[in-house]
Amino acid sequence: MGLKSDKWIRKMSLEADMIVPFAEEQVGRGVVSYGVSSYGYDIRVGDEFKIFTNIGGTVVDPKNFDEKNVVDFKGDVCIVPPNSFALARTIEYFNMPDDVLAICLGKSTYARCGIIVNVTPFEPGFKGHITIEISNTTPLPAKIYANEGIAQVLFLQGDEPCEVTYADKKGKYQAQEGITLPRILK
Repeated sequence: MGLKSDKWIRKMSLEADMIVPFAEEQVGRGVVSYGVSSYGYDIRVGDEFKIFTNIGGTVVDPKNFDEKNVVDFKGDVCIVPPNSFALARTIEYFNMPDDVLAICLGKSTYARCGIIVNVTPFEPGFKGHITIEISNTTPLPAKIYANEGIAQVLFLQGDEPCEVTYADKKGKYQAQEGITLPRILK
């Protein structure tokens, strides 16, 4: 298994639509950077957010998530309240090869502001937008800039394709288009 370079990421994105839309170069002047980097790709956050709220007063239950726990917001700048949380999605749509796993880590620009970005691994065979978890760990409101970088994706290619891909097992988040809330298969 090996970490994939910018050359491989460009080839897979331009020839096999692994990342759509794809920024071939790093964009970084006046924005939180995004696009291809040496050994990864910096994804962008879209302009739609689901911000957690306690107005509904319900319990956060991953097995039975109540949509009253979030407020929908659309805009160029999302303010995440102090010690709160928001969900968003990538601008980019991913088509993961059957022998590649991707790991996503938050960008240091946000991390240095107390904003933690969590994204679970992109499994081989996964297709879809990525739902992004954004946590504001500070006692102050925090700005998230839509259409700019939010996290970096690292691609690891296995020595052989996996036996069962995310597509093969019909993963519950396969082909997600928008911000997807937690769900349990029944």
